[in-house]
Amino acid sequence: MKATHNPPTAAQVTPADLLRMSALYLLRHGWTQGDYYTIVFDALTPRACVSGAIAMAAYGTATELPFFTDRPECRDYRAAVWALIDFLDLNSSTDLFGWNDDRRRTLTGVINALNFAADQWDRLHNQGGER
Repeated sequence: MKATHNPPTAAQVTPADLLRMSALYLLRHGWTQGDYYTIVFDALTPRACVSGAIAMAAYGTATELPFFTDRPECRDYRAAVWALIDFLDLNSSTDLFGWNDDRRRTLTGVINALNFAADQWDRLHNQGGER
């Protein structure tokens, strides 16, 4: 690369990428129900609900009301949330909260849903061969 060449400063992130990162986040830091995050002693990596985990992947930090920020990452966050909503055949982000908070839900089920939704997004957008 020549010294005058300016490499891109940000990588393109797909909804599938964010969904997989969210699954990994939950596996490493834990899952919660009833709120975006369970913050213990000002943890940098709090337990998160499914929407909170997607926000952690998109924004890199716990974000209050992640669907309604004016940050540039909001577009990516919303795309990943809608990819999961479509996969689960839900109607809205409110329905996603209900899905997450269902007392029969498990961490394994949430992680599987995130990964399967990512796989579906890749298939629908012909991204499967790039990995």
